[in-house]
Amino acid sequence: MQHIMAYQLHVGGMTSLRLQGFGHFVATGGPEAVLLYGEKMPGWLSRIPVDAAIETRKTSLFSDSQLGLVEDAFSPRPAWGWRLRISGPERAILEALDELPEQESFEHLDQVFESLGTLRPKLLAQLLHDCTKIKVRRLFFVFADRHGHAWRRQLSSDAFDLGRGDRVFVKGGRIHPRYRIMVPEAFAKPSPETGHDG
Repeated sequence: MQHIMAYQLHVGGMTSLRLQGFGHFVATGGPEAVLLYGEKMPGWLSRIPVDAAIETRKTSLFSDSQLGLVEDAFSPRPAWGWRLRISGPERAILEALDELPEQESFEHLDQVFESLGTLRPKLLAQLLHDCTKIKVRRLFFVFADRHGHAWRRQLSSDAFDLGRGDRVFVKGGRIHPRYRIMVPEAFAKPSPETGHDG
């Protein structure tokens, strides 16, 4: 689809993070979903007999549909020589945050975020500026402050449009005191040692 039919699509979100070694859990109760991102998907895609559930997403999370994409160098190289176009980890984590809370859990993404110590701050900054959803930007900084990776010191949340007012999208949580978004109570506590702002 990518190389012969020239569909502008890529593997993203948690599927891409798993391919790059950042997934922490094996799905129970069936095969893990494969997340494909693209604006135009062929109608026959859902009829292909494969051993995985294919789920599709639009690329509207970013203004630039190609920003942060890489060629998959982690899976074995196929015989025909082409590699999958996938989201690099910087883009993939933002795509995964967009899945909260319906398709992903805070606890799972918290564990994934813990392993993201090698993200590139310049690319993260580009992606955050290009991201079309305030919710995703705010959630990113909730997790980034919580884990305090070295790259966090190079990103000031003040440099990004985080919108105004409280955002409520989960039930039974608390408003984060800094980023003003409803999250589970455990995630609403600012961490003094990692809550700095670059």
